[in-house]
Amino acid sequence: MDFHCHLDLYPNARAVCDEASRRNEFTWLVTTSPRAYASTSKVLSRLSRVLITPGLHPELVESRASELPQLLVQMENSQAVGEVGIDGSYRFKESLPIQRKVFEAVVARSQMLGGRALSIHSRGAVKEVLPILLKHPGFGTAVLHWFSGSSSEMETAYRMGCWFSMGPAAFSSTAGRALLAKIPRDRLVPESDGPFAKENGVALPPWSMDRTAELLAPIWQCSASEAKATLLENGRRLLALMHWPTAR
Repeated sequence: MDFHCHLDLYPNARAVCDEASRRNEFTWLVTTSPRAYASTSKVLSRLSRVLITPGLHPELVESRASELPQLLVQMENSQAVGEVGIDGSYRFKESLPIQRKVFEAVVARSQMLGGRALSIHSRGAVKEVLPILLKHPGFGTAVLHWFSGSSSEMETAYRMGCWFSMGPAAFSSTAGRALLAKIPRDRLVPESDGPFAKENGVALPPWSMDRTAELLAPIWQCSASEAKATLLENGRRLLALMHWPTAR
């Protein structure tokens, strides 16, 4: 399983997508803009066990905010949305006001549509993201991608019902490993964030769940097979919330 992957952006995208469809029980292909979603859906919609969702990456919001109306329309026929969210890092501080506006519009639209699963980018902005989610009860299910907030923010998000998708790249720092040890095991699902996320300089493939389990095992003080079983069980519970058939 892979709950956050940019399948369409690998250099050999078609081959990687075909392999992911063959090897994974489920792959969530998040797109970075409404235009990207439209083109990717045309090319890759035939893939089984791959969910392609419309999104508007916060790093692109400043230049692509005009695509927001298109995204809100695309959401009508998609059971999930991503990648969306807010980036609070210094590089994107000037676009924070428009980022907030776009993200709140997405969450409000999700609420209006009866709920959607959202793959959410929250780097340096958990304190911006969570209040918007709280403001719109019934928005659906939040999956915080590559969560890097504080322990208290993680606890708040957990109490709100949020899930956390993490991959091998999150283990590269001491802080990342410490946070992973605190994330409740029952809400952690695997992701790769490939091809952006890398391990030893190599883009992570969408079938990296085994590697995530291997890295989790010493933190959870269990075997890699036990960690993998937990990730699979969690993933299937999340898929049930997303109304995604587990047998495809």
